[in-house]
Amino acid sequence: MKLTQISVFLENKKGRLYDATRLLGENNVNIRALTIAESQDFGVLRIVVDNPEKGLEVLKNNKFMASFTDIVAVEVGDDPGGLAHVLKVFADTGINIEYMYAFVEKNTDKALMVFRFDNTDGAIKVLQQNKINVVGKKEIADL
Repeated sequence: MKLTQISVFLENKKGRLYDATRLLGENNVNIRALTIAESQDFGVLRIVVDNPEKGLEVLKNNKFMASFTDIVAVEVGDDPGGLAHVLKVFADTGINIEYMYAFVEKNTDKALMVFRFDNTDGAIKVLQQNKINVVGKKEIADL
């Protein structure tokens, strides 16, 4: 199952990250995971939230450049080699990982990895064929 990530382009200046997260919080949009990629002049805040449609609307209405990106969240064993097990599936099938980041699931002993692939549908198919649990929108909202 594909998930929706919000990518927000932020000027690399004091307070912009706070402004974005404050707006989300004030509008009852809960951040479940995030990562930031930065350069000298700007950054890209990538977030998984419990209500992506509302989150994107709030950000755009407040003059943030933001867009949706398809991602996949996967349960990974929270033990040595757990991540390597999942990554081997992609190494063996030639599906490229563009980027990834992690967060911890509160309800189980698993970690969650967020992946952006060059072939999202193909990646989901490979994960399912290898019996690797792909997390859906409801599970993210319920965290």
